[in-house]
Formats: sequence, C-alpha cells, structure tokens
Amino acid sequence: MTDRHEQTARTASDERERDFDVVVVGGGAAGLSGALTLARARRSVLVVDAGGPRNALASAVHNYLGREGTPPARLLAEGRAEVARYGGSVLSGEVIAVERTKDGRFRVVPAGGSPVRARRLLVATGLADEPPKVAGLAERWGRDVLHCPYCHGWEVRDQPIAVLATSALAAEQALLWRQWSPRVTLLLHTAPEPSAGDRERLAARDIAVVEGEAAGLEVGGDRLTGVRLADGRVVPCTALVVMSHLSARTGALAGLGLEPVEQSLGGHVVGTRLDADPMGATGVPGVWVAGNVTDLMGQVVTAAAAGMRAAAAINADLVQEETRLAVAASRAAPGQDG
Repeated sequence: MTDRHEQTARTASDERERDFDVVVVGGGAAGLSGALTLARARRSVLVVDAGGPRNALASAVHNYLGREGTPPARLLAEGRAEVARYGGSVLSGEVIAVERTKDGRFRVVPAGGSPVRARRLLVATGLADEPPKVAGLAERWGRDVLHCPYCHGWEVRDQPIAVLATSALAAEQALLWRQWSPRVTLLLHTAPEPSAGDRERLAARDIAVVEGEAAGLEVGGDRLTGVRLADGRVVPCTALVVMSHLSARTGALAGLGLEPVEQSLGGHVVGTRLDADPMGATGVPGVWVAGNVTDLMGQVVTAAAAGMRAAAAINADLVQEETRLAVAASRAAPGQDG
C-alpha cells in the first residue's frame, strides 16, 4: 500500500514538472482570448494571472459588440469558465521568474505555486497607468477621473469636463472630448503654453483655457465637483480627463530579453511597450505578446482580438515544429530509404 506522504510528494513532484504547449502570462481579455483559442485548438494551455486588471475600477466594458455594459469582473469570470470548458487551466498568482531551459522550452515559476514548463509563451500582462501627481486624483481613477473618451465619454456627455494638461497633446485631448460635451475646460497645469494656432482652435470650439497648476480635487457626496488650483481657485467639473504615462508590465520577463521600447503619439513619448510583429511575435523565439502590453491604445475588444490572432500564430508555429519532427522521425525509421 502506498504511503500517503510518499503519494503527496510524488504528486507535488509531478506538478512541478508539468508540461504545457503554451503558458499564457496574464489573464485579461487578451490572455483569456488567446487561451480559449489555443484550448479549442486542442493545445494544453495554462493561464497564470496576477489579477488587478487595468480596468478593475471601471463600472463596465464599452464598445465590445454583444457585451456592451458588462462589468469587467464578470467578463473575466466568464472568460475563465470558457477556457476551462475546453480543457484549459487558470492559476491565480504572479509569475516571479521565467527562464529558457536547455531544451529550448520555458520554465515558468508562479508565486506560491509549482514551476511549469512551456513550449511557447503568450505574454498578455497589460500595462500600468502612472497618472499625474495631484492630490486625490489616483483615488478617483476610473470613476470620474478618466482617460479615454471612447470608454467613458458617453457616460459624462453634456457634463462639465476639465482636461488636465500635462503635455503638448492636451489641446488635442480637449478638442476630442468636445465631441461629447459643449462644456470643456482646458487646465494648463504643467503643460507648455498652447500655440497661437491651438488657442484659435480651442476658442473656435468654445473650450475655455485656464492658467495655473492643479493642487487637488474637490469632492462632495463622493462625487467630483471641481479641481482646486494652487492659487485657491476652483474650476467646477464633474469629470476630469488626464493623460497618464503608460508602462508595459514586464516584471520577471525581462530576463528573456523582452526589453520595452518607447511609444510616441504625435511626436511625444506616452509610454513603453513590447515590440512585436502584426501577429504578436516578438524578437525572442517562442514568445508572443498580445493586448495593452504591446498596444497602448487598444481597448478590451481589440485586446481580445489580438489574443486570438497571437494564439493562431502560436498554434501554426507548433504545427510546423511537430511536422518537422514527424518527418525527421519518419526518415530515421528502420527500412526508410536514405
């Protein structure tokens, strides 16, 4: 009869040595969509997800056809269930180390879990927002401190909206948000002085320009009521638009040679991303990326599409590898010519 302790040790050892066709690092829309595609392609796939998606504080997902208004947490929970339905696995936890093994595979170590091995990696870790340092701003992120008009513009339509200028792109921001409300104010804050051309365009669209640096937010009844300037003036608004600095979440993956590159918009650096080809393949053999980690401006629906596209490319790459190995084995079999 097998000793219980021996059986437990053997199980733990087996878990440490588990092999997957693909490990997906990150369980947002891109990662889960990729995992679903791979599982339906009859690939063994494991998603390791640290949690804390970028849109966790948002009330709903928008512009996702058929899922408009779905709470982010519900979308991810349903996505996990769909992956599991086709035989995929999801592990909650942060990846603390990834290394390439001597046989060319990847050893992935999740926090608090047993290491696993993968033939390919799909990185869908997303990005981190670094909003401007204004008192009270971070606490209201995703509620009435906003960044994307396509994500939040409809919900604050016709309301007084203030745009916090932190770069030369601020005038373009204000003009864009003017589509959703005729009551837009540009707070110059720390941005360069607008050009004469920008001032003319802003004035033509009835967008007020307010000089002075923002010092904090005014809140009443748990709702934003205005922005307090350093000189004590308060600019009324119920929504504040900011442009955060966007940084690709690479964490323990840097050791593979995945180095973030700068992303520019209108000639101005807005963040960092992992570079990849249109299918998500990086310059590191065997590693693909999908979602915001490589596409800073992508929304949930485009992240999901990117995850599926990368997964299809990974499956095709595995098929090619398996076919090469099968041909080599066939040629080496006894009785074969050559």
